[in-house]
Order: sequence, then structure tokens, then C-alpha cells
Amino acid sequence: MVPLKDENPVQITPYVTYGLIAANILVFIYELSLTPQELDQFFRVWAIVPRELTLTWTGQLVPPHPVPEWLTLFSSQFLHGGFLHVAGNMLFLWIFGNNVEERLGHVKYLIFYLACGALAAISQWFFSAYSVVPSLGASGAIAGVMGAYILRYPGAKIVTLIPFGIFLAPIRIPAVFFLGFWFLQQATYGIASLGAPSSIGMEQGGVAYWAHAGGFVFGAILGPLLGLFSEEPPRSRPL
Repeated sequence: MVPLKDENPVQITPYVTYGLIAANILVFIYELSLTPQELDQFFRVWAIVPRELTLTWTGQLVPPHPVPEWLTLFSSQFLHGGFLHVAGNMLFLWIFGNNVEERLGHVKYLIFYLACGALAAISQWFFSAYSVVPSLGASGAIAGVMGAYILRYPGAKIVTLIPFGIFLAPIRIPAVFFLGFWFLQQATYGIASLGAPSSIGMEQGGVAYWAHAGGFVFGAILGPLLGLFSEEPPRSRPL
């Protein structure tokens, strides 16, 4: 399924969403300029390496690191492992981010986005605390945006392309079903990964399903706390 566009009009210009998309694309362009060896080193500095994060939090000695380990909870949100990875994430951010930014306002939305990404990363770390595979991507933060979106706009119609043979048919699906199915899928794969880390989990560089599921849940929690359901226009709402 490929979502195209939601039906909710945005009343403010989503500067933060556009800025996040631009930042992710620029970082990815920089990644493309690196050699494989340089890229691996770049990821090991700025992405989350669960084992190093665990050793830091438990007070054990770790090899010298150019940046504090906690910082990778945020820097990793702007790294991607390939074109499809960054393109898919930015598509979902573009579709769902503008409406959530409209409800929260620019500053709260940025705080919300980064917090969801960090909490999503911690969710994944919990299940792979001693993995040495770098964890990266904006998926956890964007899952948080989706978790807030499903609460605020459950009836919004998502135009989705469904394959019928060699053709793609556009079908309008309520957000509660589209995003609800996505969340259940991530949670199911996450549970499956607990018993098969070599084939589906992050241990072999797979998809961080627990980051997706965790980000979604934290987004659904943090969104209302930050004013997701406030009827006051975001331009005049105090921080």
C-alpha cells in the first residue's frame, strides 16, 4: 500500500515538516558522497550502536567516542541506509506531519518529533541492548507523528494505491484503519523478531520494528499532552 494524500487542509505553513524533510535529504546526499568505509564510520559515530549506549548507561568503560552517546538518540533520526529508506520515510512525513504540526504549532511539534524519535530508539534498544549493528532512520519519529494523527484525524480518508494485477487502483481508506493496520503489522513483526533475530531483527541489520511500534505509542501519548486536541489556533497558543 502506498498512501498519497490526506484530505485535511493545513491552515499554517508547515515550516518544521519541510525543514525536517530538507535536513534528512541533505544528510542523505552527504552520505552518498562517502566511500563505503567512510559511510560505515559515519554511521558508527552518529547512529545508535546499542551496545555502546548500554555500556555508557551502565557506567562501564567504552572506547573513546567523538560525540556523547545520548546525542545519537537524536542524530540517528537524520540518517538513512538507502534511497528507498529515506524516500519512504519522507513520503510519510510529508503526508502526516503537516496536519500534526498545524495542531501543535511549530515549536511544540519539533519537540514532539524529536522526543518521539528518541523514545522510539530507546524502545528498540530495550530489545537489542547489546547489538553492535548501528540503528538509524527517521521511522520512529514519523511513527510518533502517525500515532498522533490517528487520534486527531481517525476518519480522514487516505488515498491509497492497491495493486490489482498489473494495475494500481486508488482507494480511500479511513486513517484509523490504514494506520491501525500499520501499527499492528509493526507490533506483530516486532514480537516475531524476538524469536528469530537472525532473520527479522535488528541484529542482522533488519527493520527496527520495535522502534516503529514504540514511536507510534509514544506519539499517541505525547500528542494529547502537548495540545493535539486544543481548539485554540496554534499561532496564538502559548508554549
